Amino acid sequence: MAQRPGFPIKLDQKTKSSPAKVQVTQTAPLHPQGLGLDSSAVRQRMVQKLAAQGLKDPMVLQAMGTVERHRFVESALVNQAYEDTSLPIGLGQTISKPNVVARMMELLREGAAGKLGRVLEIGTGCGYQAALLSQIATEVYSIERLKGLHEKARANLRHFRLANVHLLFGDGMLGYPQGAPYAAIISAAGGENLPQAWLDQLAMGGRLVAPTVTTHGQQALMVVDKTPEGLKQTVLEAVHFVPLKSGIS
Repeated sequence: MAQRPGFPIKLDQKTKSSPAKVQVTQTAPLHPQGLGLDSSAVRQRMVQKLAAQGLKDPMVLQAMGTVERHRFVESALVNQAYEDTSLPIGLGQTISKPNVVARMMELLREGAAGKLGRVLEIGTGCGYQAALLSQIATEVYSIERLKGLHEKARANLRHFRLANVHLLFGDGMLGYPQGAPYAAIISAAGGENLPQAWLDQLAMGGRLVAPTVTTHGQQALMVVDKTPEGLKQTVLEAVHFVPLKSGIS
């Protein structure tokens, strides 16, 4: 892969979105000491359940045990934060079940010896998955088409002070060519076809994980590996994600 670009990046004048870098000079720990939902023991119980469900990747499980999910859900729902359930985050969107998030990240990392390189996330949502990706990748670009969620993610992630996460407001179907090529691309929304822009921006040897509508009209996880021989597509289990949409709002 090409060397990572320096920061800040100067965007092309035709690009409508600009990266909002979530960073400060000092890095705060992702797991402050505390009681209740702030306690690492609460997250470790969630991790134990994930492991019992078949999740095996140590780096993914460590990330799941480190990032505080309750900071990304509505205050009225914090008591459900560590249950294996999706929760509404506003504007008709949801934060995915921990099991699904961990499963997709494990697929993304499959075969990787260490941290992934540069990762593109389609659909920032509340910012939870971006925080998790920051633990398993050297650089994360996350793009969100809904301005309200983009701002919510910025507010949620400010607490974590993640210097390697860069938030973008824009059309996720277009990807983010200024940061390409990407070692991995992950999408939190599913359409009938994978946008060509994603495939073009995926590095040779890279992997894409996204929900896709099958011929039966149902969503399923799809893994795409970009090889010198072409694209290798693998359709896995059924899932349910919000539909992939173009444009910004």
